[in-house]
This record gives sequence, C-alpha cells and structure tokens, in this order.
Amino acid sequence: MKRFEKITTRLKIAKNKISNKNYQNDRSNVASLGSALKISTELVAAVVVSSTFGFILDNWFGTKPWLIITFFFIGVVTGILNVIRSAKSMNRKGYIIKK
Repeated sequence: MKRFEKITTRLKIAKNKISNKNYQNDRSNVASLGSALKISTELVAAVVVSSTFGFILDNWFGTKPWLIITFFFIGVVTGILNVIRSAKSMNRKGYIIKK
C-alpha cells in the first residue's frame, strides 16, 4: 500500500512539473510573437512614413520620382536602425530567450 502512495505522489509531482513547463513555453511563444510583430511594424512604419513624406514633397516641388526614392531609402535605413535598437533593448530586458 505504501508503494502505491509513493507512486501516486511521484506521478502528481511529475504532472505538475510538466504542466508548469508547458505553460512557460506557451507564454514565451506569445511574447516572441509580440516582439516579432513589434519589430516588423517598426520597420514597415518607418518606410511608409518616409515614403509618404517624399511623395508629398515631390508633389510640392515637382521633382517626381527623386524625393520618393530618396526618402524611401532613408526610411529603410531608419527602419533597420530602429529594429536593431529594439532588438538590443529586448535583449537587455530579457525578452529574447536564448535556448
């Protein structure tokens, strides 16, 4: 009878460990997805805003397509720098999980 109680106790402990581990993995996957969406949004937003600004200036000055192209590349560079800055910040805060 004692052996049966020991086995059930050990099974309960093992089930708790497994369920806690699965919960932590689910939470880290959601956090990773949020981080990926944040980084991609920063990149796209920088390109869209700068290209729109270039389009407006092109219409104003009548220099189509030069300012659109120039501001597009400025937006790409700015977006990449923002992504690098965000990734470094997340790494310092511990959001990026190293396996």
